[in-house]
Amino acid sequence: MNSLESSLSRQFATCLRRFDPDMDEAVAWAARLASQAVIEGHVCIDLRRYAGWQVEAGVRLPELSLWTEALQGSAVVGRPREFKPLILDGCRLYLARYWRYERNLADDLLARAEWVDDDLDQEKLRADLDRLFAHNAEQPDWQKVAAATAVLRRLCVVSGGPGTGKTATVVRILAALQSQAEGRLRIALAAPTGKAAARMQESIRAQKASLALPQAILEAIPETASTLHRLLGSRPDSVYFRHHRGNPLAVDAVAVDEASMVDLALMAKLVDALPPWARLILLGDRDQLSAVEAGAVFGDLCAGRGHSAPFLGRMRRTAGVDVGEGSEGTSHLADSIVLLKHSHRFGGASGIGELAQRVNRGEAEAAMALLQSGRFSDIVWHAKSADLAADELLKRLEAGYRAFFSAVEGGAGEGEVLTAFSCFRILAAHREGPASAASVNRLFEAYQRERLQIGAHARWYPGRAVIVTRNDYGLRLFNGDVGVCLRKKGELRVFFEDADGRIRSLAPGRVPEHETVYAMTVHKSQGSEFDEVVLILPDAVSPVLNRPLIYTAITRAKKGVEIWGSEESLATAVRQVPERTGGLRERLWG
Repeated sequence: MNSLESSLSRQFATCLRRFDPDMDEAVAWAARLASQAVIEGHVCIDLRRYAGWQVEAGVRLPELSLWTEALQGSAVVGRPREFKPLILDGCRLYLARYWRYERNLADDLLARAEWVDDDLDQEKLRADLDRLFAHNAEQPDWQKVAAATAVLRRLCVVSGGPGTGKTATVVRILAALQSQAEGRLRIALAAPTGKAAARMQESIRAQKASLALPQAILEAIPETASTLHRLLGSRPDSVYFRHHRGNPLAVDAVAVDEASMVDLALMAKLVDALPPWARLILLGDRDQLSAVEAGAVFGDLCAGRGHSAPFLGRMRRTAGVDVGEGSEGTSHLADSIVLLKHSHRFGGASGIGELAQRVNRGEAEAAMALLQSGRFSDIVWHAKSADLAADELLKRLEAGYRAFFSAVEGGAGEGEVLTAFSCFRILAAHREGPASAASVNRLFEAYQRERLQIGAHARWYPGRAVIVTRNDYGLRLFNGDVGVCLRKKGELRVFFEDADGRIRSLAPGRVPEHETVYAMTVHKSQGSEFDEVVLILPDAVSPVLNRPLIYTAITRAKKGVEIWGSEESLATAVRQVPERTGGLRERLWG
Protein backbone atom coordinates (compact mmCIF):
# COMPACT_ATOMS: atom_id res chain seq x y z
CA MET A 1 0.00 0.00 0.00
CA ASN A 2 1.27 3.44 -0.90
CA SER A 3 -0.85 5.16 1.71
CA LEU A 4 -3.39 4.22 4.34
CA GLU A 5 -4.53 7.83 4.59
CA SER A 6 -6.90 7.88 1.63
CA SER A 7 -9.94 9.90 2.68
CA LEU A 8 -12.14 7.63 0.55
CA SER A 9 -11.00 4.46 2.33
CA ARG A 10 -11.47 6.09 5.73
CA GLN A 11 -14.96 7.27 4.81
CA PHE A 12 -15.84 3.80 3.53
CA ALA A 13 -14.95 2.24 6.90
CA THR A 14 -16.90 4.99 8.70
CA CYS A 15 -19.93 4.34 6.50
CA LEU A 16 -19.88 0.61 7.33
CA ARG A 17 -20.11 1.42 11.02
CA ARG A 18 -23.70 2.51 10.42
CA PHE A 19 -24.54 -1.09 9.57
CA ASP A 20 -22.38 -2.53 12.35
CA PRO A 21 -22.14 -0.03 15.24
CA ASP A 22 -20.14 -2.50 17.34
CA MET A 23 -17.63 -3.12 14.56
CA ASP A 24 -14.30 -4.47 15.76
CA GLU A 25 -11.36 -2.18 14.96
CA ALA A 26 -9.73 -5.06 13.07
CA VAL A 27 -12.79 -5.21 10.78
CA ALA A 28 -12.69 -1.44 10.24
CA TRP A 29 -9.04 -1.66 9.25
CA ALA A 30 -9.80 -4.55 6.91
CA ALA A 31 -12.52 -2.48 5.21
CA ARG A 32 -10.16 0.43 4.89
CA LEU A 33 -7.42 -1.74 3.42
CA ALA A 34 -9.83 -3.38 0.95
CA SER A 35 -11.09 0.00 -0.26
CA GLN A 36 -7.57 1.39 -0.57
CA ALA A 37 -6.47 -1.72 -2.47
CA VAL A 38 -8.97 -1.05 -5.26
CA ILE A 39 -7.78 2.56 -5.49
CA GLU A 40 -4.24 1.25 -5.99
CA GLY A 41 -5.20 -1.26 -8.69
CA HIS A 42 -5.70 -4.42 -6.63
CA VAL A 43 -8.96 -6.36 -6.68
CA CYS A 44 -8.85 -7.46 -3.03
CA ILE A 45 -6.47 -7.84 -0.10
CA ASP A 46 -4.79 -11.04 0.99
CA LEU A 47 -5.17 -11.10 4.77
CA ARG A 48 -1.99 -13.15 5.09
CA ARG A 49 0.00 -10.18 3.87
CA TYR A 50 -1.28 -7.81 6.55
CA ALA A 51 -1.92 -10.10 9.55
CA GLY A 52 0.13 -8.92 12.51
CA TRP A 53 1.05 -5.72 10.65
CA GLN A 54 1.50 -2.45 12.56
CA VAL A 55 -0.76 0.02 10.74
CA GLU A 56 0.00 3.04 12.89
CA ALA A 57 1.69 3.88 16.17
CA GLY A 58 0.26 1.63 18.87
CA VAL A 59 -2.10 -0.22 16.49
CA ARG A 60 -1.28 -3.72 15.26
CA LEU A 61 -3.61 -5.96 13.25
CA PRO A 62 -4.48 -9.38 14.73
CA GLU A 63 -2.88 -12.63 13.65
CA LEU A 64 -4.62 -14.35 10.74
CA SER A 65 -6.88 -16.73 12.67
CA LEU A 66 -8.15 -14.04 15.06
CA TRP A 67 -8.61 -11.54 12.23
CA THR A 68 -10.58 -14.03 10.14
CA GLU A 69 -12.75 -14.85 13.16
CA ALA A 70 -13.52 -11.16 13.70
CA LEU A 71 -14.44 -10.71 10.04
CA GLN A 72 -16.68 -13.78 10.01
CA GLY A 73 -18.56 -12.42 13.02
CA SER A 74 -19.19 -8.99 11.49
CA ALA A 75 -22.55 -7.96 10.05
CA VAL A 76 -20.86 -6.26 7.09
CA VAL A 77 -18.78 -9.27 5.98
CA GLY A 78 -20.32 -12.16 4.06
CA ARG A 79 -19.30 -15.46 2.56
CA PRO A 80 -19.12 -15.89 -1.24
CA ARG A 81 -22.52 -15.25 -2.90
CA GLU A 82 -23.96 -13.52 0.20
CA PHE A 83 -25.28 -9.96 -0.06
CA LYS A 84 -22.90 -8.03 2.19
CA PRO A 85 -20.64 -4.99 1.58
CA LEU A 86 -17.49 -7.12 2.04
CA ILE A 87 -16.91 -10.71 0.93
CA LEU A 88 -14.41 -13.01 2.62
CA ASP A 89 -13.32 -15.74 0.20
CA GLY A 90 -10.65 -17.87 1.85
CA CYS A 91 -7.89 -15.44 2.87
CA ARG A 92 -8.99 -12.79 0.37
CA LEU A 93 -11.24 -9.91 1.37
CA TYR A 94 -13.13 -8.12 -1.43
CA LEU A 95 -15.46 -5.23 -1.84
CA ALA A 96 -18.59 -7.18 -2.81
CA ARG A 97 -18.88 -5.67 -6.27
CA TYR A 98 -15.35 -6.68 -7.18
CA TRP A 99 -15.88 -10.22 -5.92
CA ARG A 100 -18.87 -10.50 -8.27
CA TYR A 101 -16.93 -9.01 -11.18
CA GLU A 102 -14.13 -11.53 -10.69
CA ARG A 103 -16.34 -14.56 -10.22
CA ASN A 104 -18.71 -13.74 -13.10
CA LEU A 105 -15.86 -12.94 -15.48
CA ALA A 106 -14.02 -16.18 -14.69
CA ASP A 107 -17.19 -18.26 -15.09
CA ASP A 108 -18.02 -16.64 -18.43
CA LEU A 109 -14.52 -16.93 -19.90
CA LEU A 110 -14.18 -20.58 -18.86
CA ALA A 111 -17.60 -21.40 -20.35
CA ARG A 112 -16.73 -19.73 -23.66
CA ALA A 113 -13.36 -21.49 -23.75
CA GLU A 114 -15.01 -24.93 -23.42
CA TRP A 115 -17.16 -24.55 -26.54
CA VAL A 116 -15.65 -25.87 -29.77
CA ASP A 117 -17.43 -25.71 -33.15
CA ASP A 118 -16.94 -29.15 -34.67
CA ASP A 119 -19.78 -28.67 -37.18
CA LEU A 120 -18.10 -26.05 -39.35
CA ASP A 121 -16.85 -26.76 -42.86
CA GLN A 122 -13.27 -27.72 -42.06
CA GLU A 123 -12.22 -28.03 -45.69
CA LYS A 124 -13.53 -24.55 -46.44
CA LEU A 125 -11.81 -23.16 -43.34
CA ARG A 126 -8.48 -24.67 -44.34
CA ALA A 127 -8.79 -23.30 -47.88
CA ASP A 128 -9.70 -19.85 -46.50
CA LEU A 129 -6.77 -19.85 -44.08
CA ASP A 130 -4.33 -21.02 -46.75
CA ARG A 131 -5.43 -18.13 -48.96
CA LEU A 132 -5.51 -15.51 -46.19
CA PHE A 133 -2.05 -16.39 -44.85
CA ALA A 134 -0.41 -17.43 -48.12
CA HIS A 135 2.38 -14.86 -47.80
CA ASN A 136 3.42 -15.79 -44.25
CA ALA A 137 6.86 -17.39 -44.07
CA GLU A 138 6.97 -17.86 -40.28
CA GLN A 139 6.98 -21.48 -39.12
CA PRO A 140 4.89 -22.40 -37.29
CA ASP A 141 2.48 -19.73 -38.47
CA TRP A 142 1.01 -18.46 -35.20
CA GLN A 143 -1.15 -15.87 -36.98
CA LYS A 144 -2.84 -18.72 -38.83
CA VAL A 145 -3.23 -20.65 -35.58
CA ALA A 146 -4.89 -17.58 -34.00
CA ALA A 147 -7.35 -17.29 -36.88
CA ALA A 148 -8.25 -20.99 -36.70
CA THR A 149 -8.70 -20.70 -32.93
CA ALA A 150 -11.07 -17.74 -33.26
CA VAL A 151 -13.23 -19.59 -35.80
CA LEU A 152 -13.30 -22.82 -33.78
CA ARG A 153 -13.94 -21.31 -30.34
CA ARG A 154 -16.06 -18.65 -28.64
CA LEU A 155 -13.01 -17.20 -26.90
CA CYS A 156 -9.73 -16.29 -28.57
CA VAL A 157 -6.97 -14.35 -26.83
CA VAL A 158 -4.11 -13.11 -29.05
CA SER A 159 -1.06 -11.63 -27.33
CA GLY A 160 1.95 -10.18 -29.08
CA GLY A 161 4.39 -7.32 -28.89
CA PRO A 162 4.56 -4.37 -31.31
CA GLY A 163 4.85 -5.41 -34.94
CA THR A 164 3.79 -9.02 -34.42
CA GLY A 165 0.77 -8.51 -36.67
CA LYS A 166 -2.16 -8.52 -34.26
CA THR A 167 -4.29 -6.24 -36.45
CA ALA A 168 -3.35 -8.10 -39.63
CA THR A 169 -4.41 -11.26 -37.85
CA VAL A 170 -7.75 -9.94 -36.62
CA VAL A 171 -8.74 -8.75 -40.12
CA ARG A 172 -8.14 -12.27 -41.41
CA ILE A 173 -9.99 -13.73 -38.44
CA LEU A 174 -13.03 -11.61 -39.33
CA ALA A 175 -12.70 -12.63 -42.98
CA ALA A 176 -12.60 -16.34 -42.09
CA LEU A 177 -15.59 -15.96 -39.75
CA GLN A 178 -17.65 -14.13 -42.38
CA SER A 179 -16.65 -16.68 -45.01
CA GLN A 180 -17.99 -19.51 -42.82
CA ALA A 181 -21.20 -17.55 -42.12
CA GLU A 182 -21.56 -16.29 -45.72
CA GLY A 183 -21.27 -12.70 -44.53
CA ARG A 184 -24.15 -12.84 -42.05
CA LEU A 185 -22.28 -12.27 -38.76
CA ARG A 186 -22.83 -9.07 -36.80
CA ILE A 187 -19.36 -8.02 -35.66
CA ALA A 188 -18.35 -5.12 -33.40
CA LEU A 189 -14.86 -3.63 -33.11
CA ALA A 190 -13.85 -1.87 -29.90
CA ALA A 191 -10.92 -0.58 -27.85
CA PRO A 192 -10.58 0.96 -24.38
CA THR A 193 -9.77 4.49 -25.60
CA GLY A 194 -10.71 6.69 -28.53
CA LYS A 195 -7.09 6.80 -29.71
CA ALA A 196 -6.79 3.01 -29.66
CA ALA A 197 -10.12 2.70 -31.50
CA ALA A 198 -8.90 5.13 -34.18
CA ARG A 199 -5.69 3.17 -34.66
CA MET A 200 -7.60 -0.12 -34.87
CA GLN A 201 -9.88 1.40 -37.47
CA GLU A 202 -7.01 2.73 -39.59
CA SER A 203 -5.18 -0.60 -39.49
CA ILE A 204 -8.22 -2.65 -40.40
CA ARG A 205 -9.03 -0.42 -43.36
CA ALA A 206 -5.45 -0.69 -44.61
CA GLN A 207 -5.38 -4.46 -44.16
CA LYS A 208 -8.72 -4.99 -45.89
CA ALA A 209 -7.34 -3.36 -49.02
CA SER A 210 -4.71 -6.12 -49.27
CA LEU A 211 -7.17 -9.04 -49.11
CA ALA A 212 -8.17 -10.83 -52.32
CA LEU A 213 -11.64 -11.91 -51.21
CA PRO A 214 -15.15 -11.83 -52.69
CA GLN A 215 -16.62 -8.35 -52.44
CA ALA A 216 -19.50 -9.57 -50.27
CA ILE A 217 -17.08 -10.91 -47.65
CA LEU A 218 -14.97 -7.73 -47.70
CA GLU A 219 -18.07 -5.59 -47.21
CA ALA A 220 -19.12 -7.76 -44.26
CA ILE A 221 -15.89 -6.97 -42.39
CA PRO A 222 -16.60 -3.86 -40.27
CA GLU A 223 -14.30 -0.84 -40.44
CA THR A 224 -15.71 1.31 -37.65
CA ALA A 225 -14.36 0.83 -34.14
CA SER A 226 -15.75 2.44 -30.98
CA THR A 227 -14.68 2.74 -27.40
CA LEU A 228 -15.93 0.01 -25.09
CA HIS A 229 -17.92 2.59 -23.14
CA ARG A 230 -19.70 3.71 -26.29
CA LEU A 231 -20.30 0.11 -27.42
CA LEU A 232 -21.86 -0.82 -24.08
CA GLY A 233 -23.91 2.37 -23.85
CA SER A 234 -22.61 4.61 -21.06
CA ARG A 235 -25.00 6.23 -18.64
CA PRO A 236 -24.04 9.63 -17.20
CA ASP A 237 -23.00 9.49 -13.54
CA SER A 238 -23.50 5.73 -13.35
CA VAL A 239 -21.21 2.68 -13.21
CA TYR A 240 -23.82 0.72 -15.16
CA PHE A 241 -24.29 0.44 -18.92
CA ARG A 242 -27.32 0.23 -21.17
CA HIS A 243 -26.25 -3.22 -22.37
CA HIS A 244 -25.99 -6.08 -19.89
CA ARG A 245 -27.20 -9.66 -19.46
CA GLY A 246 -30.83 -8.55 -19.56
CA ASN A 247 -30.29 -6.33 -22.61
CA PRO A 248 -27.40 -7.93 -24.51
CA LEU A 249 -25.54 -6.48 -27.46
CA ALA A 250 -26.92 -7.41 -30.88
CA VAL A 251 -23.67 -9.03 -31.99
CA ASP A 252 -22.28 -12.42 -32.98
CA ALA A 253 -18.65 -11.45 -32.33
CA VAL A 254 -16.72 -8.66 -30.62
CA ALA A 255 -13.02 -7.96 -31.25
CA VAL A 256 -11.26 -5.79 -28.64
CA ASP A 257 -7.86 -4.25 -29.34
CA GLU A 258 -5.43 -3.08 -26.60
CA ALA A 259 -7.15 -5.46 -24.19
CA SER A 260 -4.31 -5.18 -21.66
CA MET A 261 -5.70 -1.72 -20.83
CA VAL A 262 -9.13 -3.09 -19.87
CA ASP A 263 -9.71 -3.31 -16.11
CA LEU A 264 -11.64 -6.01 -14.28
CA ALA A 265 -14.90 -4.07 -13.93
CA LEU A 266 -15.08 -3.07 -17.61
CA MET A 267 -14.15 -6.55 -18.87
CA ALA A 268 -16.77 -8.12 -16.58
CA LYS A 269 -19.41 -5.73 -17.93
CA LEU A 270 -18.40 -6.50 -21.50
CA VAL A 271 -18.78 -10.27 -21.15
CA ASP A 272 -22.02 -9.75 -19.20
CA ALA A 273 -23.41 -7.87 -22.23
CA LEU A 274 -22.46 -10.57 -24.77
CA PRO A 275 -25.06 -13.09 -25.94
CA PRO A 276 -24.06 -16.65 -24.94
CA TRP A 277 -23.31 -17.60 -28.56
CA ALA A 278 -21.13 -14.58 -29.34
CA ARG A 279 -17.41 -14.90 -29.92
CA LEU A 280 -15.01 -12.74 -27.93
CA ILE A 281 -11.64 -11.94 -29.51
CA LEU A 282 -9.14 -10.12 -27.29
CA LEU A 283 -5.94 -8.61 -28.71
CA GLY A 284 -3.16 -7.15 -26.62
CA ASP A 285 0.35 -7.39 -25.25
CA ARG A 286 0.61 -9.35 -22.00
CA ASP A 287 3.91 -7.62 -21.17
CA GLN A 288 2.50 -4.08 -21.23
CA LEU A 289 1.28 -2.15 -18.21
CA SER A 290 -2.01 -3.33 -16.76
CA ALA A 291 -5.05 -1.09 -16.60
CA VAL A 292 -4.90 1.98 -14.39
CA GLU A 293 -8.00 0.73 -12.56
CA ALA A 294 -8.24 -2.48 -10.55
CA GLY A 295 -7.18 -5.80 -12.02
CA ALA A 296 -4.74 -7.28 -14.52
CA VAL A 297 -7.20 -9.28 -16.60
CA PHE A 298 -5.18 -9.72 -19.78
CA GLY A 299 -2.05 -10.76 -17.90
CA ASP A 300 -4.05 -13.24 -15.82
CA LEU A 301 -5.63 -14.67 -18.97
CA CYS A 302 -2.24 -15.19 -20.61
CA ALA A 303 -0.69 -16.87 -17.55
CA GLY A 304 -1.33 -20.44 -18.79
CA ARG A 305 1.10 -22.53 -20.78
CA GLY A 306 0.84 -25.08 -23.56
CA HIS A 307 -1.92 -26.48 -25.75
CA SER A 308 -3.70 -29.80 -25.47
CA ALA A 309 -3.17 -32.71 -27.86
CA PRO A 310 -6.78 -32.43 -29.22
CA PHE A 311 -6.19 -28.75 -29.96
CA LEU A 312 -2.97 -29.48 -31.85
CA GLY A 313 -4.77 -32.17 -33.83
CA ARG A 314 -7.44 -29.64 -34.86
CA MET A 315 -4.73 -27.19 -35.92
CA ARG A 316 -3.19 -29.81 -38.20
CA ARG A 317 -6.57 -30.67 -39.74
CA THR A 318 -8.11 -27.21 -40.08
CA ALA A 319 -5.05 -24.99 -40.55
CA GLY A 320 -2.36 -27.36 -41.74
CA VAL A 321 -0.06 -26.10 -38.97
CA ASP A 322 2.10 -28.34 -36.79
CA VAL A 323 2.89 -26.53 -33.54
CA GLY A 324 4.55 -29.42 -31.70
CA GLU A 325 3.49 -31.71 -28.90
CA GLY A 326 0.63 -31.07 -26.46
CA SER A 327 -0.44 -32.24 -23.05
CA GLU A 328 -3.76 -33.95 -22.31
CA GLY A 329 -3.89 -32.17 -18.96
CA THR A 330 -3.91 -28.64 -20.42
CA SER A 331 -7.15 -26.70 -19.90
CA HIS A 332 -9.63 -25.53 -22.52
CA LEU A 333 -8.63 -21.98 -21.64
CA ALA A 334 -5.01 -22.58 -22.69
CA ASP A 335 -6.32 -23.77 -26.06
CA SER A 336 -7.99 -20.36 -26.51
CA ILE A 337 -4.74 -18.41 -26.14
CA VAL A 338 -2.20 -17.77 -28.90
CA LEU A 339 1.07 -15.88 -28.52
CA LEU A 340 2.46 -14.13 -31.61
CA LYS A 341 6.24 -14.26 -31.40
CA HIS A 342 7.78 -12.76 -34.54
CA SER A 343 8.05 -8.95 -34.73
CA HIS A 344 7.91 -7.56 -38.26
CA ARG A 345 8.70 -4.05 -36.97
CA PHE A 346 11.77 -4.75 -34.87
CA GLY A 347 14.22 -6.98 -36.73
CA GLY A 348 17.77 -7.95 -35.87
CA ALA A 349 19.03 -4.45 -36.72
CA SER A 350 16.63 -2.78 -34.28
CA GLY A 351 18.00 -1.56 -30.99
CA ILE A 352 14.44 -0.86 -29.80
CA GLY A 353 13.47 -4.49 -30.32
CA GLU A 354 16.61 -5.85 -28.66
CA LEU A 355 16.27 -3.48 -25.69
CA ALA A 356 12.59 -4.37 -25.25
CA GLN A 357 13.46 -8.08 -25.17
CA ARG A 358 16.18 -7.61 -22.55
CA VAL A 359 13.88 -5.49 -20.40
CA ASN A 360 11.12 -8.08 -20.74
CA ARG A 361 13.43 -10.83 -19.55
CA GLY A 362 14.42 -8.75 -16.53
CA GLU A 363 18.05 -8.53 -17.68
CA ALA A 364 18.91 -5.17 -16.11
CA GLU A 365 22.68 -5.42 -16.60
CA ALA A 366 22.32 -6.61 -20.20
CA ALA A 367 19.89 -3.77 -20.96
CA MET A 368 22.31 -1.20 -19.52
CA ALA A 369 25.21 -2.75 -21.46
CA LEU A 370 23.23 -2.48 -24.68
CA LEU A 371 22.40 1.18 -24.03
CA GLN A 372 26.02 1.98 -23.22
CA SER A 373 27.47 0.05 -26.15
CA GLY A 374 26.43 2.51 -28.87
CA ARG A 375 25.73 -0.43 -31.21
CA PHE A 376 22.35 0.90 -32.27
CA SER A 377 21.54 4.44 -33.35
CA ASP A 378 17.85 4.10 -32.43
CA ILE A 379 18.45 3.77 -28.66
CA VAL A 380 20.23 6.43 -26.58
CA TRP A 381 20.87 6.70 -22.85
CA HIS A 382 21.53 9.96 -20.99
CA ALA A 383 22.81 9.27 -17.48
CA LYS A 384 21.42 12.52 -16.11
CA SER A 385 18.47 13.79 -14.14
CA ALA A 386 15.76 15.47 -16.20
CA ASP A 387 15.36 18.06 -13.41
CA LEU A 388 19.05 18.87 -13.08
CA ALA A 389 19.49 18.94 -16.86
CA ALA A 390 16.43 21.13 -17.44
CA ASP A 391 18.15 23.34 -20.05
CA GLU A 392 19.23 20.28 -22.06
CA LEU A 393 15.76 18.77 -21.80
CA LEU A 394 14.25 22.05 -23.00
CA LYS A 395 16.50 21.95 -26.07
CA ARG A 396 15.41 18.35 -26.71
CA LEU A 397 11.77 19.35 -26.50
CA GLU A 398 12.34 22.26 -28.86
CA ALA A 399 14.01 19.96 -31.39
CA GLY A 400 11.40 17.24 -31.01
CA TYR A 401 8.47 19.59 -31.59
CA ARG A 402 10.14 21.82 -34.19
CA ALA A 403 8.18 20.34 -37.11
CA PHE A 404 4.96 20.61 -35.10
CA PHE A 405 5.37 24.31 -34.29
CA SER A 406 6.51 25.03 -37.85
CA ALA A 407 3.22 23.51 -39.05
CA VAL A 408 1.23 25.53 -36.49
CA GLU A 409 2.95 28.84 -37.28
CA GLY A 410 2.96 28.16 -41.02
CA GLY A 411 -0.84 27.84 -41.12
CA ALA A 412 -0.85 24.13 -42.05
CA GLY A 413 -4.13 22.23 -42.09
CA GLU A 414 -5.50 20.67 -38.93
CA GLY A 415 -4.76 17.13 -40.07
CA GLU A 416 -1.13 17.98 -40.86
CA VAL A 417 -0.70 19.66 -37.47
CA LEU A 418 -2.17 16.71 -35.56
CA THR A 419 0.04 14.29 -37.49
CA ALA A 420 3.14 16.39 -36.77
CA PHE A 421 2.31 16.45 -33.06
CA SER A 422 2.00 12.65 -32.94
CA CYS A 423 5.59 12.15 -34.15
CA PHE A 424 7.33 12.94 -30.87
CA ARG A 425 6.56 12.63 -27.17
CA ILE A 426 8.18 12.94 -23.77
CA LEU A 427 7.03 10.08 -21.52
CA ALA A 428 7.34 10.13 -17.74
CA ALA A 429 6.89 7.52 -15.05
CA HIS A 430 5.18 9.97 -12.68
CA ARG A 431 2.33 12.39 -13.22
CA GLU A 432 3.48 14.86 -10.54
CA GLY A 433 6.72 15.61 -8.71
CA PRO A 434 10.33 15.74 -9.91
CA ALA A 435 10.97 14.46 -13.45
CA SER A 436 7.22 14.11 -14.02
CA ALA A 437 4.88 14.82 -16.89
CA ALA A 438 3.55 17.88 -15.01
CA SER A 439 7.02 19.35 -14.34
CA VAL A 440 8.06 18.96 -18.00
CA ASN A 441 4.81 20.50 -19.22
CA ARG A 442 5.28 23.50 -16.92
CA LEU A 443 8.87 23.91 -18.11
CA PHE A 444 8.05 23.78 -21.81
CA GLU A 445 4.87 25.80 -21.59
CA ALA A 446 6.74 28.60 -19.79
CA TYR A 447 9.29 28.53 -22.61
CA GLN A 448 6.53 28.68 -25.25
CA ARG A 449 4.80 31.57 -23.52
CA GLU A 450 8.03 33.55 -23.48
CA ARG A 451 8.87 32.66 -27.09
CA LEU A 452 5.40 33.55 -28.37
CA GLN A 453 4.98 36.48 -25.95
CA ILE A 454 1.77 35.09 -24.48
CA GLY A 455 0.42 36.69 -21.30
CA ALA A 456 0.51 34.71 -18.08
CA HIS A 457 -3.29 34.76 -17.82
CA ALA A 458 -3.98 33.51 -21.36
CA ARG A 459 -4.72 29.80 -20.99
CA TRP A 460 -5.05 29.07 -24.70
CA TYR A 461 -2.68 29.88 -27.55
CA PRO A 462 -1.95 28.45 -31.03
CA GLY A 463 0.02 25.24 -30.57
CA ARG A 464 -1.18 24.39 -27.08
CA ALA A 465 -1.65 20.62 -27.02
CA VAL A 466 -4.03 19.08 -24.47
CA ILE A 467 -5.17 15.65 -23.37
CA VAL A 468 -8.71 15.03 -22.14
CA THR A 469 -8.73 13.58 -18.60
CA ARG A 470 -12.43 12.79 -18.18
CA ASN A 471 -14.97 11.20 -20.51
CA ASP A 472 -17.62 13.51 -21.95
CA TYR A 473 -20.11 11.36 -23.81
CA GLY A 474 -22.17 14.32 -24.98
CA LEU A 475 -19.16 15.81 -26.79
CA ARG A 476 -17.82 12.35 -27.76
CA LEU A 477 -14.48 13.14 -26.16
CA PHE A 478 -12.84 10.56 -23.94
CA ASN A 479 -10.06 10.22 -21.42
CA GLY A 480 -6.83 10.10 -23.44
CA ASP A 481 -8.03 12.02 -26.52
CA VAL A 482 -5.45 14.59 -27.66
CA GLY A 483 -6.25 17.92 -29.27
CA VAL A 484 -4.34 20.96 -30.51
CA CYS A 485 -5.37 24.62 -30.31
CA LEU A 486 -5.12 26.59 -33.57
CA ARG A 487 -6.24 30.01 -34.72
CA LYS A 488 -8.78 29.71 -37.52
CA LYS A 489 -10.62 32.65 -39.07
CA GLY A 490 -9.45 34.91 -36.28
CA GLU A 491 -10.57 32.74 -33.35
CA LEU A 492 -9.02 29.96 -31.30
CA ARG A 493 -10.41 26.46 -31.78
CA VAL A 494 -9.26 23.11 -30.36
CA PHE A 495 -9.07 20.33 -32.95
CA PHE A 496 -9.53 16.61 -32.24
CA GLU A 497 -9.46 13.61 -34.54
CA ASP A 498 -12.41 11.21 -34.14
CA ALA A 499 -12.06 7.44 -34.17
CA ASP A 500 -13.33 7.47 -37.76
CA GLY A 501 -10.56 9.86 -38.85
CA ARG A 502 -12.73 12.97 -39.06
CA ILE A 503 -11.40 16.17 -37.52
CA ARG A 504 -13.71 18.43 -35.56
CA SER A 505 -13.19 21.48 -33.40
CA LEU A 506 -14.53 22.98 -30.21
CA ALA A 507 -14.30 26.40 -28.64
CA PRO A 508 -11.64 26.22 -25.89
CA GLY A 509 -14.24 26.81 -23.18
CA ARG A 510 -16.14 23.66 -24.19
CA VAL A 511 -13.19 21.27 -23.92
CA PRO A 512 -13.83 18.82 -21.03
CA GLU A 513 -11.40 18.43 -18.15
CA HIS A 514 -7.92 18.43 -19.65
CA GLU A 515 -4.24 19.17 -19.14
CA THR A 516 -1.31 20.25 -21.29
CA VAL A 517 0.39 17.29 -22.96
CA TYR A 518 3.82 18.02 -24.42
CA ALA A 519 4.77 15.31 -21.94
CA MET A 520 2.51 12.51 -20.73
CA THR A 521 2.71 9.55 -18.37
CA VAL A 522 3.60 6.15 -19.77
CA HIS A 523 0.16 4.92 -18.67
CA LYS A 524 -1.53 7.61 -20.79
CA SER A 525 0.60 6.66 -23.80
CA GLN A 526 -0.81 3.13 -24.07
CA GLY A 527 -2.59 2.61 -27.34
CA SER A 528 -0.42 5.28 -29.03
CA GLU A 529 2.68 5.16 -31.19
CA PHE A 530 5.25 7.87 -31.90
CA ASP A 531 8.25 8.06 -34.21
CA GLU A 532 10.48 9.18 -31.33
CA VAL A 533 10.11 8.83 -27.57
CA VAL A 534 12.11 10.35 -24.72
CA LEU A 535 11.56 8.52 -21.42
CA ILE A 536 12.49 10.45 -18.29
CA LEU A 537 12.97 8.62 -15.00
CA PRO A 538 12.90 10.06 -11.47
CA ASP A 539 16.01 9.72 -9.33
CA ALA A 540 14.05 8.35 -6.36
CA VAL A 541 13.11 4.67 -6.44
CA SER A 542 9.33 4.38 -6.75
CA PRO A 543 6.77 1.53 -6.82
CA VAL A 544 5.57 2.97 -10.13
CA LEU A 545 8.97 2.28 -11.70
CA ASN A 546 8.75 -1.30 -12.89
CA ARG A 547 9.50 -3.59 -15.81
CA PRO A 548 6.15 -3.27 -17.68
CA LEU A 549 6.41 0.53 -17.49
CA ILE A 550 9.87 0.56 -19.09
CA TYR A 551 8.81 -2.00 -21.72
CA THR A 552 5.63 -0.06 -22.55
CA ALA A 553 7.52 3.21 -22.92
CA ILE A 554 10.20 1.69 -25.17
CA THR A 555 7.67 0.02 -27.45
CA ARG A 556 5.67 3.22 -28.02
CA ALA A 557 8.52 4.29 -30.33
CA LYS A 558 8.84 3.26 -33.97
CA LYS A 559 12.15 4.92 -34.86
CA GLY A 560 14.02 6.07 -31.77
CA VAL A 561 14.09 5.95 -27.95
CA GLU A 562 16.07 8.07 -25.53
CA ILE A 563 16.16 7.25 -21.81
CA TRP A 564 17.11 9.97 -19.35
CA GLY A 565 17.91 8.83 -15.82
CA SER A 566 20.44 7.21 -13.55
CA GLU A 567 21.70 3.68 -14.04
CA GLU A 568 20.27 2.81 -10.62
CA SER A 569 16.74 4.00 -11.41
CA LEU A 570 16.64 2.16 -14.75
CA ALA A 571 18.15 -1.08 -13.41
CA THR A 572 15.83 -1.06 -10.39
CA ALA A 573 12.80 -0.56 -12.62
CA VAL A 574 13.77 -3.44 -14.92
CA ARG A 575 14.15 -5.78 -11.93
CA GLN A 576 10.83 -4.78 -10.35
CA VAL A 577 7.79 -6.85 -11.38
CA PRO A 578 4.50 -5.42 -10.06
CA GLU A 579 1.98 -7.72 -8.44
CA ARG A 580 -1.72 -7.03 -8.27
CA THR A 581 -3.63 -8.89 -5.61
CA GLY A 582 -6.66 -10.75 -6.92
CA GLY A 583 -8.11 -14.19 -7.41
CA LEU A 584 -8.83 -14.17 -11.15
CA ARG A 585 -5.68 -16.07 -12.15
CA GLU A 586 -6.45 -18.79 -9.61
CA ARG A 587 -10.09 -19.00 -10.73
CA LEU A 588 -9.02 -19.34 -14.36
CA TRP A 589 -6.06 -21.69 -13.96
CA GLY A 590 -6.65 -23.45 -10.63
